[in-house]
Amino acid sequence: MFVDRVDAGRQLAARLKGRNYPRGLVLAIPRGGVVVGAEIARELKLPLDVIIPRKIGAPGNPELAIGAVTQDGIPLFNEDLVQRLRVTPEEKEVLVREALEEVERRLKRYRASLPPVSWRDRTIILTDDGIATGFTVLAALRSLKRASPREIILAVPVAPPDTLSFLRPEVDELVCLYAPEFFMAVGQFYEHFEQTTDEEVIALLEELGPKQEA
Repeated sequence: MFVDRVDAGRQLAARLKGRNYPRGLVLAIPRGGVVVGAEIARELKLPLDVIIPRKIGAPGNPELAIGAVTQDGIPLFNEDLVQRLRVTPEEKEVLVREALEEVERRLKRYRASLPPVSWRDRTIILTDDGIATGFTVLAALRSLKRASPREIILAVPVAPPDTLSFLRPEVDELVCLYAPEFFMAVGQFYEHFEQTTDEEVIALLEELGPKQEA
């Protein structure tokens, strides 16, 4: 479906262009989402920034996501799973703290040269290179809502239909180029899906990031 993340970003940009985005900001989820977001930002002539939702793994099984948290520090938990696994409040507190430390580390690395930017009263285009379950994206959307933006547009190249149905009520507009019924992983819809490096993210933000608060 897509050659690479640049191709996916250009296709999304083509779908999004031709309209106004008052106080627009492209907000990408690192790392791969930043490559997609950069193409949208270039085409729409909008600044590019990052939001970093971090998975909260289960105690003793970090690959099993029981929640997620972004830089605002307010976690979102799958409470049914938390109860089934009997995760204690004390364990949740430790897990959130560890996830936030990683969020802060990555923010400092990626945004070192960028000024702080408020999301309030902005038109936000949130993007990634694709969505699987959607839980970390949900955490990002809830974080965005708390900042009172003017409008939230979720724009992604590919996601399964059930995930899109799950996320649609959370946004003002949802743009997805491809919603296949058979979905195993985001990478299956790209010819080239190499891991994006921190250095690539930093370079794109230095090029396209907000220069000053508008």
